[in-house]
Amino acid sequence: MLSRLTRPKAVAVCAVPVVALLAVAVFAPLPFSLTQPGMTANVLGENKGDSVITITGAATRKTSGQLRMTTIEATGPDASVHLGDVLDAWFRTDKAVMPRDSVYPSGDSVKEIEQHNADQMKESQDTASEAALSYLGEKDDVKVTLRLADVGGPSAGLLFSLGIVDKLDGDGSGGDLTGGRTIAGTGTIDADGSVGAVGGVALKTQAARRDGATVFLVPKAECSDAKAELPKGLRLVPVTTLKGAVESLVALEKGTGSVPSC
Repeated sequence: MLSRLTRPKAVAVCAVPVVALLAVAVFAPLPFSLTQPGMTANVLGENKGDSVITITGAATRKTSGQLRMTTIEATGPDASVHLGDVLDAWFRTDKAVMPRDSVYPSGDSVKEIEQHNADQMKESQDTASEAALSYLGEKDDVKVTLRLADVGGPSAGLLFSLGIVDKLDGDGSGGDLTGGRTIAGTGTIDADGSVGAVGGVALKTQAARRDGATVFLVPKAECSDAKAELPKGLRLVPVTTLKGAVESLVALEKGTGSVPSC
């Protein structure tokens, strides 16, 4: 049938399904989430009226400086993301497009996802406490309570552990881990002190610099991602373990020893 049509008519006939496909692409929801720099919180201070870290059973130090955990914000698990949204975010440095399944577990309801994130946060807090107390050799009779409202997931583990170490031991010789600086970072933590990758680091560095950080602790495996959109005035320090992170902060504070870089 197509061979019997004149060229203009043939083009017109072919254009109908093409236009229809374009319309579907533009208006149909896509399996992506849009993300942007989120809130940060100083784990050495308070969040929404509660101390983030409360320690009983051991003397604690008065600290200076800040240790800020970082987050990203994402469109909700039930939000509709369309081609125009994706194209807009694709060309911006303050937004990112991520597969929905990498942000939210596939097939879960909003309530289930919220519970999953809350469970991950609780597990991360317990592990962070265990890792910090193990590093310090203080497990008996020391109880750590961590509170951070409206934040889910495991990516604050490293900063929680560092906050506990700073409150109990500082730099080990009377000073603060921060050296009075605003230090930010991200990374999961295992009970043995291993630091794991988290994703979204290029957005987290922006959140960190926005909130005054000059140093950012990043899982070593994510150095290249963190460097991609690194804000001016923010120094990257790669870490693989809690011990290494503490040593790097002490070296920065005292101005002695080597500090790794990405």
